[in-house]
Amino acid sequence: YVTGGSAGGIMTAWIIGKNNRFKAAVVAKPVMNWISKTLVADNYFGYANSRYPGQPWENFEGYWKFSPLSLVGNIETPTMVMVGMEDLRTPPSEAKQLYHALKLRKIETVLVEIPGAGHGIASRPSNLITKIAHTLAWFEKYRQESQND
Repeated sequence: YVTGGSAGGIMTAWIIGKNNRFKAAVVAKPVMNWISKTLVADNYFGYANSRYPGQPWENFEGYWKFSPLSLVGNIETPTMVMVGMEDLRTPPSEAKQLYHALKLRKIETVLVEIPGAGHGIASRPSNLITKIAHTLAWFEKYRQESQND
């Protein structure tokens, strides 16, 4: 199993695009596409002039090369995607790109949208419980399935 949020969400999405060794994954508040992230997130100015050379429209290939979405065609891992609906740092549109791509590919996936949560999903106790409960339930589902095989 593999999970991570924010930078860890980016790496989780990246690693399941690179190999299929995990039974299940939970990708929380990821950046899936550095082009859209640069142009919609609250800290766009921090990326627009330093993350990659040039602006997204000037260096599409460079931004895309490091976008986990570029690997979505390789993903076979059942994946839960989780995001706070008020997240301005890694907006819900980033998580939805992964979710929709996996749905189009018919890879088992669910989208957990946490109302009222920003980038720090777990900053409220009720959201922390929601995050943990969903993550554990997703992993337990695939633990049980593997025991039945």
